Amino acid sequence: MSRTSGDAASARPVTVTACANGPLIVRGDIDLVDEQGRPLDGQRRTMALCRCGASATRPFCDGSHKSIGFRTEPPARTPAVTLAEPLTAAEAAALVERTDGTEAPVGAGSDRPD
Repeated sequence: MSRTSGDAASARPVTVTACANGPLIVRGDIDLVDEQGRPLDGQRRTMALCRCGASATRPFCDGSHKSIGFRTEPPARTPAVTLAEPLTAAEAAALVERTDGTEAPVGAGSDRPD
């Protein structure tokens, strides 16, 4: 959507940049509308849109992300399973046997519980 009437070649391309720990910066010729399709007041060719949800001027950013400590880094990933010791060759072979469809008793070749 373009706010300007004219040919498409004169419209600036729209870009959206996610700022680390901050808003989305939208640049270009766009119309930002509410749920009923009405244009929102305060639009410019460059707008900062809130991502933290704390802005008093939503959907626009008012800097509240700084005071609430909003962070966009993904949470630290932890392994789904941790083992105290590496598997022995016999334990690894038993796992392969169980996953290839053959019958292998639980804990075959190992005194380690599953």
